[in-house]
Amino acid sequence: MVTGKRAGSRRGAKARPSLSRPAMVLSLLITACVIAWGYLVYLAIDFGTAARSGEPGGWGLLALSSLGAVACLFAGLLFVSRLLREIGITKPDDTDAPPSSPPAAPRTPGGRRAAR
Repeated sequence: MVTGKRAGSRRGAKARPSLSRPAMVLSLLITACVIAWGYLVYLAIDFGTAARSGEPGGWGLLALSSLGAVACLFAGLLFVSRLLREIGITKPDDTDAPPSSPPAAPRTPGGRRAAR
């Protein structure tokens, strides 16, 4: 065994992957949105068929179910992006952060020798 100032294990403790509660909630929300989207698309197809056969109010129900399907798909995609950020696959944007240093001055062509 080595002793001294920098003696120790070369490897850190292995981090066990764990499912966090927010990730599980987001996964359930994504699943619910996908199921609701599929059902609303099915309803939109059914209402469209009914509207073409002359049922009154079919076009309105078709429009409502289509808008609901679009909203469910949009919400599901938002939840997917939040899940990817929660898991650590994507990073948050730093667009609100001030720049760390001023932009560099434009370089002169030719390098240092040409600048003399």
